[in-house]
Amino acid sequence: MNMKSALLWVAAAVGLQGCGSSDEPAAPEAASAAAAVAATAAEHQHDAPAPTPAAEAPPRVPVLEQELAYGEAARSNLVGYLAMPQDAAEPLPGIIVIHEWWGLNDNVKAMTRRLAGEGYVALAVDLYGGATAQTPEAAQALMAALLEEPDAARHNLTQAYDYLEKYALAPRIASIGWCLGGGWSLQTALLYPDQLDAMVMYYGQIVTDRQRLSALQVPMLGFFGADDESIPVRDVQGFRGTLMDLGKNVEVLIVPGVGHAFANPSGGTYNEKAANEAWVTTLAFLERNLKLNKPTQQ
Repeated sequence: MNMKSALLWVAAAVGLQGCGSSDEPAAPEAASAAAAVAATAAEHQHDAPAPTPAAEAPPRVPVLEQELAYGEAARSNLVGYLAMPQDAAEPLPGIIVIHEWWGLNDNVKAMTRRLAGEGYVALAVDLYGGATAQTPEAAQALMAALLEEPDAARHNLTQAYDYLEKYALAPRIASIGWCLGGGWSLQTALLYPDQLDAMVMYYGQIVTDRQRLSALQVPMLGFFGADDESIPVRDVQGFRGTLMDLGKNVEVLIVPGVGHAFANPSGGTYNEKAANEAWVTTLAFLERNLKLNKPTQQ
């Protein structure tokens, strides 16, 4: 059975089993969560996830795609979106793809296909239980509900990691996310501080606690807009400075002249030049850390 057939069989037949960890990061305080929701809402108050041609860029090579039950939540299965190269014949590195505050919509699925087309098994998780938002008000409600139960979101992400490791047989695994998902990409690194092979975050909420950051052994790449008022530059500089002072493998880029969601091709603040440059940098970073000169995990 080739890799393609094996993955499709596993997606249909695997028995879903949750997993947890006693040393997961502590849940964020309610006040901090509320502030994050309010700040994100302010950035998106006149926005909408309206598709544009830039959101429909095809993958570099043909890919297979399917909806996938990758775990279990309290009341239902966790159903995400899986994509991989059509001609895959052996296990490929895996990427956990984490959606923006709008939810797992067509834009995120398109990004997942593009990542798959670069030679990865890409699994887009769903932190909203099947819901997506078409208005800022709906997205704000979904984000607020998610942050009221952060442990459920962490459990969601650990099951995505388990799926890629145990059933997709990914030899190395990364996470990537935008906006809401950027913060949860960092949370994924905190869940797997010496197991995750790479972490990419686009303008997500940062963590400033030095003790928590000190555990990270994950190569990290972050993009932040210089004009993003929801994540001020001074905070990003502090985040970067702490990580560098701790000797971490990190590159945090503050992109001049752009704001929040500059890489979202379905949003009103999309900046094509900055987004394309960030994408090229992202692909090179993933290539270095997931494919080149990396021993296979045992």
